[in-house]
Amino acid sequence: MPDPKALARSGFRDGERAAHVIDGLPGIPSELVERLALAADPDLALEQVASLVADLGAERVWEAVADPATLERLVLVMGTSQALGEFIVRHPEALSDLCSDAAVGALVGIAPDVDALRVAYRRELVSIAGRDLDGATSFVESSGELADLAMATLAAALRIASDGDPEASACRLAVIAMGKTGGRELNYCSDVDVIFVHEGDAQVATRLASTMMRICSEHTAAGAIWEVDANLRPEGRDGPLVRTLASHVNYYERWATAWEFQALLKARYAAGDAELAAEYLAAIQPMVWDASAKPDFVDAARAMRQRVIQNIPANQRDRELKLGVGGLRDVEFAVQLLQLVHGRGDESLRSPTTLIALAELTKRGYVGRRDGAALEDAYEFLRTLEHRIQLFRLRRTHLMPDDAESLRRLGRSMGYRHNPADDLDKEWRAHRRVVRRLHEKLFYRPLLEAVAAIPTEGLRLTAEAARQRLEALGFSDPKRALADIQALTSGVSRRASIQRSLLPAVLDWLAESPMPDAGLQAFRRVSESLGDSPWYLRHLRDEGTAAERLAQTLGSSRYVAELLMRSPDSVALLGDDDELVPHDVDRLDLEMRQAVERSTSVRGAARAIRRLRRRELTRISAADTLGRLDIRQVGEALSDISAATLTAALEASIASFERDHGDLPTRFAIVLMGRLGGYEVGYSSDADVMFVHQPVDGAGDVEAAEAATKVATSLRAMLAAPSADPPLEVDADLRPDGRNGPLVRSLDAYRTYYAQWSAVWEAQALLRARPAIGDPGLCAAFTELIDPLRWPEYGIPDGDVREIRRIKARVDSERLPRGADPATHFKLGRGGLADLEWTVQLLQMQHAHAVPGLRTTRTVDAIGAAAESLITAADAESLIEAWRFVSRIRNAGFLVRGKPVASLDDLARERAAVASLMGYAESEPLMDDYRRITRHARQVVERLFY
Repeated sequence: MPDPKALARSGFRDGERAAHVIDGLPGIPSELVERLALAADPDLALEQVASLVADLGAERVWEAVADPATLERLVLVMGTSQALGEFIVRHPEALSDLCSDAAVGALVGIAPDVDALRVAYRRELVSIAGRDLDGATSFVESSGELADLAMATLAAALRIASDGDPEASACRLAVIAMGKTGGRELNYCSDVDVIFVHEGDAQVATRLASTMMRICSEHTAAGAIWEVDANLRPEGRDGPLVRTLASHVNYYERWATAWEFQALLKARYAAGDAELAAEYLAAIQPMVWDASAKPDFVDAARAMRQRVIQNIPANQRDRELKLGVGGLRDVEFAVQLLQLVHGRGDESLRSPTTLIALAELTKRGYVGRRDGAALEDAYEFLRTLEHRIQLFRLRRTHLMPDDAESLRRLGRSMGYRHNPADDLDKEWRAHRRVVRRLHEKLFYRPLLEAVAAIPTEGLRLTAEAARQRLEALGFSDPKRALADIQALTSGVSRRASIQRSLLPAVLDWLAESPMPDAGLQAFRRVSESLGDSPWYLRHLRDEGTAAERLAQTLGSSRYVAELLMRSPDSVALLGDDDELVPHDVDRLDLEMRQAVERSTSVRGAARAIRRLRRRELTRISAADTLGRLDIRQVGEALSDISAATLTAALEASIASFERDHGDLPTRFAIVLMGRLGGYEVGYSSDADVMFVHQPVDGAGDVEAAEAATKVATSLRAMLAAPSADPPLEVDADLRPDGRNGPLVRSLDAYRTYYAQWSAVWEAQALLRARPAIGDPGLCAAFTELIDPLRWPEYGIPDGDVREIRRIKARVDSERLPRGADPATHFKLGRGGLADLEWTVQLLQMQHAHAVPGLRTTRTVDAIGAAAESLITAADAESLIEAWRFVSRIRNAGFLVRGKPVASLDDLARERAAVASLMGYAESEPLMDDYRRITRHARQVVERLFY
């Protein structure tokens, strides 16, 4: 018996088991044992050889492996593929196929029936695998042979279907290969994509096509071949299985989307009527090469790519060879996009085979030679790895295994012997990194070469080709984009050199953003402002996260872009996760107070306060644009910065008054109102406030009132004055008597007014009043004054309820702007913010005396409290969902446009960008969700409010 330890050292996992098996195989050639030890899985190969000997007899097996080539391929196949090894054991006649030089498809072409076809197909597969595994054929050749075998199988299946149908002559039927079959780059185990074209009897053609598909996909005792997938046909699964040529042409001329033309790039005749197929291809292919000129080309391509990535289960994304980041689909997608962009005018780029097309793109100068070679190596490695994974059980999978045994076998099958699993993993990840950079390599660097006059060997992308590429990638003004690129990269300075290294990645990120043109222009302006600052370009170059975030924000938000252009040094915030966390109100108060103390004038204090506010707005809006904050966090952060700004401005105004006039003769406080009082500030919100004062002992009422008015007026002017920094409009119109009343009232005057003249709507406005700034005692006294008004002890009388409803009805009918759509207006529309807030506020005024949780200025918290006893959980969920959704979309509209947005109708041009900020791939689902959510909320409002 062989030495178990020696067998284990030579490669067998279980030396004892291997020794027993070998001992039971009398006369086994020593060269076979030696070769088995080198197999991908020596133990598996030995077990399958033993099974073959048991069925066929040792003498016949040893005779077969006397030929060195047969021995080599038998061990390779059995050690790599359990499925093919088991097939050879069941069908030992396949031993002769291991070294067959017969043309691919010869066996399937003569198969007389369905089961014979399935066996013949597997025998051909054994032959292809043998040549592939011993290196007799390259990856390109073996994948081409697999595609040829698939088309021969389709032809044989169609012949069998036709022979069994007496009406077959009533139609002409052509089978068009698509996908990897059409590209002559098929996997060992894959669906075979097809499209059917017919002339004549449609019922007969459908029957023949269906029978052909069933022959290939049915499981019987003889096994199965593969699924035939016809879902790439017009209208997909919902469309007829077969169509006439005229019907195909009509569909593609009128209805087809860009991705369908991208799929047709690989269309090729497979089986059936060759003349009809030629007519089909002649009619369809010209349309393919006009696809990139369509206005939705880039959007459709991006949406398809996003859907693919989103559909990968989270626990599989790091193991996906095909669909994951840095996977095969990335290479194929990039090559196809380049083909469609440049193939319009260059017919040499129209090959359906990925590697041939990549070679032509490189040869013609659309891709640099080094880049093309790197992509070719990565693609061949990933596809070969995919083949080895699929060969084991002949199952359609693109996942890297995660168990040690499979990784060891897979690594050995790829030629790694010392540490097969670890070495394979390192090589795989290295190739993924190459592919991950493919957009930079394939799309953007040649653009720089075209406009910056940098000589690069083998690269001949013209300015016109660069313009076409930018247009296809989503830049609506490619001429302006080229000018921006040239301005950033021209010259021999260090700055230009760093920009040339940065821009390929930046352009990639901008092209993925919803507003690439605006983003590129903003990037140029920011770069020109900071280009001579040594930290800026170094920061972007060395901190990849900062550059990516900069591109993403500039290409998504005009508001953030404007803030960064006013203060380019804020770019530094983007490189640090901690810097994208909004500062709390205590820290803001401290920073602003220190800035005010350092200032010697009210004007200097104003500049310092507004500069700090601008920095914090940049932090909040950038974090929001990058998806790092939810709507309540944004509202609280914006409310905190407004409150801190008002606090600092009040201190500066009082200090200025006291420098000029002596001690302030009154105590002063600011009551935060509206969305500011409810911690619900949006980007377009003013600061709604009321000013209150109370004379100090010994001060006259007139003197105190005049002093308080000067402080309030100074504060408002300080924050609204023209400046490079965004203004904060301080709106005091919610005060008693509105604009007609005094700007500041004493606490006693408020008490008198509320006791004698206050209307129910003013008590309603006080629901969100938050006395929070200025003299703490005065704030507490004002809170004590207003609490009984807004939360009356026994609720509000029925007359007040009717009055609130009457006012709301009047608001609905009179305040909505002329021509505005009530279904889409954020504030005043059906299910909009006014509907939601008035409903909640009515519940507060009716029930806050009995439900303590309703005594809050926050809308969502009040809805939650109402859900405990007053409304159903479902109604509360509808109201909260609508409030959050409408608030988010209004904020997103402001971020995109850089100015207030009242309704969805204001966003006709920017809906795609708003949808992107909201997490949608397209704008239509966003519109549908908005209508659905607000419609449901309106139904709740009508029940609860009216």
